[in-house]
Amino acid sequence: ATYKDYPDRPKIVLPEPKRPDVLFNRLLRERRSVRHFSGRALPAEELSYLLWACDGITRRERGYEFRTAPSAGALYPVETYVVVNDVKGIAPGIYHYSVRDHALELIRKGDLGEELARAALDQGMCASASLVFVWTAVFERSRWKYGERAYRYVYLDAGHAAQNLALAAVSLGLGSCQIAASFDDEVNELLGVDGEEESVLYMSAVGRPETGAND
Repeated sequence: ATYKDYPDRPKIVLPEPKRPDVLFNRLLRERRSVRHFSGRALPAEELSYLLWACDGITRRERGYEFRTAPSAGALYPVETYVVVNDVKGIAPGIYHYSVRDHALELIRKGDLGEELARAALDQGMCASASLVFVWTAVFERSRWKYGERAYRYVYLDAGHAAQNLALAAVSLGLGSCQIAASFDDEVNELLGVDGEEESVLYMSAVGRPETGAND
């Protein structure tokens, strides 16, 4: 299926994204890896924009849905999850991003930042950031067409989404850090995916940077 859904889980319809009007050249100049965050909560409108920027739908034409990030064969095998640590109006927990509905589906409620940090090789920023994006791949979505080469393409697709996120974060005055180091089995268990048909690929921590937090 093109979309993964959790029909039996509580759903939060996201507010209209806050879309800043900034010069693209400035975003490129100012993007840095940020590992130290101020701890200030983010508004839900900013989370909404970040999710849309990663992989949201830009337009619908003739039965097709076009997204912000490219995908090999327009198959979109990558799924977006977000670990919410501190967002106004949204309880801490792990959520799945429903692209079709631009909504969050609750996977697991609770303060899970420390647990995710341990699964990410003890990278404390996963607990101090307001959000951590986690991208997985549903391999068969690409594998049926590309065979073994699909395992290359899913990582490329995840990279497109992560770069969109990094630039969108800068546009909101936020920082991000992309994370490839993790104990995959532990992260998969947190998300509730099997690690075979669907498995974690990549993560990004996002929040308001502390002064001098860029590197």
